[in-house]
Amino acid sequence: MRKFAVIGKSLKHSFSPEYFSRKFARAGISNVSYEAIEVESPEKLTVLLKENRLDGFNVTNPYKELILPFLDECDPVATEIGAVNCVKIVNGQSFGYNTDHIGFKSSLKPLLRGRSVKALVLGTGGASKAVCYVLGKLNIPFIMVSRDEGHGLTYNELTSAHVSDNLLIINCTPIGTWPDVEEKPDIPYHGLGYKNILFDLTYNPSVTAFLAEGQNKGALVRNGHEMLRIQAEKSWQIWNT
Repeated sequence: MRKFAVIGKSLKHSFSPEYFSRKFARAGISNVSYEAIEVESPEKLTVLLKENRLDGFNVTNPYKELILPFLDECDPVATEIGAVNCVKIVNGQSFGYNTDHIGFKSSLKPLLRGRSVKALVLGTGGASKAVCYVLGKLNIPFIMVSRDEGHGLTYNELTSAHVSDNLLIINCTPIGTWPDVEEKPDIPYHGLGYKNILFDLTYNPSVTAFLAEGQNKGALVRNGHEMLRIQAEKSWQIWNT
């Protein structure tokens, strides 16, 4: 049996198991499984790679960056980004890829409509690295925003001018994910206007409190469901070619 999985720290509401199980079934592929495997610490990644005999797996936070040293080889783009969210295993050798950047770019570009914008990137984890990679390729200037100093601006330093000047605002944090649906990143929402574009990598709920603030100001908003679906399709291609 071919075995696939998604690995992360908390996977109770993961999108991937149901998505890939249905995809295998629709494709008429039997003798295959896809499960969620919760990993408690980075050290357990070695055990996972050596003992589970997986054919491939997706990686979610907080391991997109931490998994790199445990892999045998990485795709050059994944190495440049510094994060991996898809792994293929062939003859016991693990190969890392980043498909997040493909999903984000494909989902973002129609929103831009050729406009010239600057961006705020909320969060500094593995997902934000793929986002920053895409922004760089699209020549979109960006400022990173973090709870900690040394990564651009802190949330305390953000002003309404930052929000109105950097029209594209991307939430790469898990803040607002179900069940904590009333939470949202601590930014000056009063600076938002109809020219803003709010992109939330979260997909559950479909309209997060962050996106609702944008909707209330007439901004263009998008959640992460399409991005997730596109990156999943790319993972499928990697595993099956």
